[in-house]
Amino acid sequence: MSVESNTVNTVLGPVAAEELGVVSVHEALLSVVPGAEYAYDVTLDRAEIFETLAAKLKDFRAHGGGTVVDSTGMFHGRDVRLYEALSRTTGVHIVASTGQGPEEMLGGYFLTPQTNPPTPWPAEKFADLFTKEITEGMVVPRVERRGAAGLVATTATPDGMTATDESLFRGAARTALSTGVAVSIRYGSDALHDLDVVLDEKLPADRVVVGGLDRKDAVAADAPLEIARRGAYVALDHVGAQDDAHLTDDERAVLVAELVQAGFGNRILLSSSATGVAKGHSGNDLLYSYVLTTFVPLLKARGLSDEDTRRILVENPRDLLSAR
Repeated sequence: MSVESNTVNTVLGPVAAEELGVVSVHEALLSVVPGAEYAYDVTLDRAEIFETLAAKLKDFRAHGGGTVVDSTGMFHGRDVRLYEALSRTTGVHIVASTGQGPEEMLGGYFLTPQTNPPTPWPAEKFADLFTKEITEGMVVPRVERRGAAGLVATTATPDGMTATDESLFRGAARTALSTGVAVSIRYGSDALHDLDVVLDEKLPADRVVVGGLDRKDAVAADAPLEIARRGAYVALDHVGAQDDAHLTDDERAVLVAELVQAGFGNRILLSSSATGVAKGHSGNDLLYSYVLTTFVPLLKARGLSDEDTRRILVENPRDLLSAR
């Protein structure tokens, strides 16, 4: 499979970037904690899962949404055939992702030292794994490759990047360089440090989105503004969160307005990290339409124009996801 410029890999094949419409850049469709599929108290009724996800995607489209990015990576429930059927049924473009992380969530195979003396998986092995999911298709375990990933997503350990996490990040960056797709990183304890690991691989900053930048620790360190200055995308991707770790929506709207006023409206991305169906964990039950129905009015109240909101919801994710 080749990745053409100005197109985006969706589960139904390449789509012209201009056709994506409003994009929710960091969501989950079916999210399964690795191993939960074997638990006695977890059911995976595919018909029920399909109906639940289809209803949420139809609601997103009814409120003006065009594309949902499932940024969960390889082994957290990703179901390419299910996503194909959902996209055909609802008319919503679905961009699936390759990638893994953090270290504690990797399968044992990827944590087993395969050298003497033992060392973590090298970045090049992760790069080869992720790259094939873009150039040859995403793995349907033990069955086939199917569809091309449109994003490389990886996450660092919350307490701080480990050696394996660093291999993951460097492998993701090398994949982006060789295939033209973008990288989405969730930082661990230091957003600037984790961004620098990816940029050290000579990946242009505008091919990287740093997620979780509406965490209070990131804002306290002024990370959103500094990351925008470096040219990477700033993802405020917990819109609607009500917890001690993240900004409130009012505070998040203020941050968006400040970034726009500072000249970085072209670097902001929004989503809710909503979970369509969660298995083995509680998930985040917000609707994919939450940003459109509830948060955009807060932005308008802060003085953002229709042009500003279109840039954030349509143009910025289009530019990020377009293969280069």
